[in-house]
Amino acid sequence: MLELRNLSKTYGKHAALRDVSLGAREGEVFGLLGPNGAGKTTLLRIIATLLKPTSGTATLAGHDVLREPEAVRRLLGVVNGGMGLPARLTGREVLRSFAGLYGMKRAQADARIAELDLALDLGRTLDVRAGEYSTGMKQKVVIARAVIHDPQVLILDEAASGLDIFARRTLLDFVTAARQPGKLTLYSTHVMSEAEEVCDRVAILHEGALVTVGTIPDILAQTGERNLERAFFALVRGQGEAARAS
Repeated sequence: MLELRNLSKTYGKHAALRDVSLGAREGEVFGLLGPNGAGKTTLLRIIATLLKPTSGTATLAGHDVLREPEAVRRLLGVVNGGMGLPARLTGREVLRSFAGLYGMKRAQADARIAELDLALDLGRTLDVRAGEYSTGMKQKVVIARAVIHDPQVLILDEAASGLDIFARRTLLDFVTAARQPGKLTLYSTHVMSEAEEVCDRVAILHEGALVTVGTIPDILAQTGERNLERAFFALVRGQGEAARAS
């Protein structure tokens, strides 16, 4: 579903991504893990056709991200932690508007909104203006907006950032339920417990470089650690020591 080969992105002398190669399969939730500045958002923006790589290639469902950006965008739903909503519109109006952009008829849009209400517990967000939303209410509608057209690939970039415990639980349950044949969810986070719960495989990034890719049990076995956070630190320390030795 996703294949990255030798993907790099530089800004002057700063390397935001350094020669990253990895693949993600349909039917899985694939995690991108690392601290702020690790390169996660840069990588996802390249996949979403919002940035051009300095070198390397990226393909999504057989479409080249650079050569076929429109085809790639049709496959995508994208959520990050900083997306806004029109303050004067209700959640239902926002979702109907975006459904129309995807060519959905009113009845089709309303049926999809009903599905998302059940999946995301949208509740009163549907008929309250966005200017009155809490952070959790806003993020639920942002997620619903991103998936109104039932995309093949869902990108969640720090989507749980700032959510209260109830909204976060709704998000994680939604991600788990989104694991379906023919679909791919890319889940970026620096919160290791989230990845342990929802991800089938993860890629650990540090300072723009790929440290490792694997299932969480494989990574725990590789490091001998009892949880993903401890394994992350062990791997990053090992990478730093190897870099100093060379």
